[in-house]
Amino acid sequence: MRAMQLLQLALCLPLLLVLLIFIQSSHSTSSQNPNHADLSFINATKEIVSFVQLDIKDLDKETGDFNAKRVREYQLKVIQHFKNVSAQVRQIEKLYLTTLEKSLYNRLMNERCIFVGLHAITEHFKYMDGIDEIEEDTLLIFTETVSQRIFNPFLTRPIDWFYLPLHGLKCNKYDETCQKFNWKLEDLSMIYEIPMNIRCQLRQSPQHIIYSIYKEIALFQLTAYILIEYSMMIQRVSGNGNFITKRNSVRQNYNEITKKALTTLKEVTEKADRLLWRCEPSPHIHNVTYDEVTRLLQGYIENEVDLNTDATCSRTCADYHNATSKSCSDNKFCAQQPKCSGRIHDCQFIDSVLSVCQSPENSTRRYEYIEYGESKSLGKNEKCWRDFNKVKSWKKFLSIDCSYCFCLCDEQSPKSDRYFNLRETLSDVNANKVVTGVRFVKKNRIFHLQIQQGELLPRGLINESTVEWKPVDNYEIGDSNAKEGVDYHTLTYQNRAIDLDEVTKPDDTTFVVTGVRFQVLDGHLNLKVHFSQLDFVKGKLIDPEVNSIWQSNDNDNNRKQVNIDNLRSATWQWSDPRYSRNNQYLEFTNSGILDDASQRTIPLIDIQDVEFKPPVPLGGIGIYYMAKSDFRGYVGPSIISSNLSPHLSLITN
Repeated sequence: MRAMQLLQLALCLPLLLVLLIFIQSSHSTSSQNPNHADLSFINATKEIVSFVQLDIKDLDKETGDFNAKRVREYQLKVIQHFKNVSAQVRQIEKLYLTTLEKSLYNRLMNERCIFVGLHAITEHFKYMDGIDEIEEDTLLIFTETVSQRIFNPFLTRPIDWFYLPLHGLKCNKYDETCQKFNWKLEDLSMIYEIPMNIRCQLRQSPQHIIYSIYKEIALFQLTAYILIEYSMMIQRVSGNGNFITKRNSVRQNYNEITKKALTTLKEVTEKADRLLWRCEPSPHIHNVTYDEVTRLLQGYIENEVDLNTDATCSRTCADYHNATSKSCSDNKFCAQQPKCSGRIHDCQFIDSVLSVCQSPENSTRRYEYIEYGESKSLGKNEKCWRDFNKVKSWKKFLSIDCSYCFCLCDEQSPKSDRYFNLRETLSDVNANKVVTGVRFVKKNRIFHLQIQQGELLPRGLINESTVEWKPVDNYEIGDSNAKEGVDYHTLTYQNRAIDLDEVTKPDDTTFVVTGVRFQVLDGHLNLKVHFSQLDFVKGKLIDPEVNSIWQSNDNDNNRKQVNIDNLRSATWQWSDPRYSRNNQYLEFTNSGILDDASQRTIPLIDIQDVEFKPPVPLGGIGIYYMAKSDFRGYVGPSIISSNLSPHLSLITN
């Protein structure tokens, strides 16, 4: 019964082998084994193929010409040799592939026959590997099915059959299954840009995902080839032919297929994206997945009489673009709320009568919401936790209106976290450690870009046991050894921009990231990345004290601003996010007046870990902005994996 099921599964194998090559040029997954990035996988498969061909040669010598009396003995001998090879295949699978890679493949290729075809190769391989005693007739039927049904496409149309998916599959218009795969390689954007939900889940760059799927499918292809070789050998010792011509054709076509797949892999990885950032978690939690700049520009109510030294009301609210609070006339509302001790900007008139719900003293907000007019409000109109403060404009000298203005307060205070670290953060290069991840962290009210580091190993590997987050500098604003503009940058109304960049070293692929810092250029926070030269094969940094360089995008005069003014501050879902592009910038600003009474600072800061799983050396770091239209958004770090493509190009077909 089991043998019959395997024979039925084999019907899907020809279509599967078409798709093997397509997928080899297509996708990949993350791996939890550090060897996923080790390019020696390709050499390991080549070594097994060479071993199989030498083994078949030895079997030919041992079994000689057909001998009817020793058929069963020779059949079992071939099976035992197959078992030895199978153990080597399992070792490769253990070293280079993980369950996660296999689950991604099944997810990407969810058509029934494709799944059955993959299942067929696996089941055939396991079946033959598990044979101890089997009837001779059943064994012959099994091996004949494997060698003939899989063999035919190798022999008859090796180029057309295997390469059609790469150039546009031509098939019968009435064949629905075939029509589903009528693709062209150049039309498949998913080859170069893995869907965002998959990228975020796997924590791998598209380039590494491509390579991982290449490995997954290459192994399926290898097992199919091994099955054919040993099935033909069983047929030969059973007296059903010498298979010399067929064997040579199979080997030649298998070599052509693997060469084409490797060439395509090289071409695709050259174009593949290497960028990774964190997507929206569920739910977002303050101080866990995000943090925020506080009280940078915050909605503030002040009467115009207190905004000038003459204590007059002869101007309008709009005249006060940059002022300070001069007094508190008649102990009105100004005496009932915390004073803005900094600069006051961009005042406007809202209404002559306001009902203000002030926030608790321990809050970074000043107001929960403000009611005015007929059922209008600034912020969410909910039940106030305390009594309202009634604020009414009043007349001076019976004829001059003294209006209350709604302004923005720029006040540096213990409740205002608006500082960004400017000190450099370097990996322990003397211990051969490189940067493998980054994240924003707020310590002592100062935002730092914290680095994750790990020991570099040969051929792009990282020693996972050494991976750690390097502690950030523990200093505070006001410390004698901490100077503004040197150790930290203070956001203000005038200087509150952050550049959105992806910093790489495109002129040289022999460098990896070993540090990061911010600098201030024309009032903008600007990212700088430290690169050190390495010996890829040996996995060693080359005299990092000398062969290192700081790189930044600091000479672009055409930056475009991402305008986030007056965006809402409510929690939102990133179902259709809007992402920044390289060489842009944004300014931290107040949240929406109508939506939130301008009480929060946007964008928020994404503090999630940004790291590859498993860790890999980095080829760059970026700062990006993510938001859905009309919502607040987040600023966070992105990472760029080191480039596999140049190293693949050194591998001969």
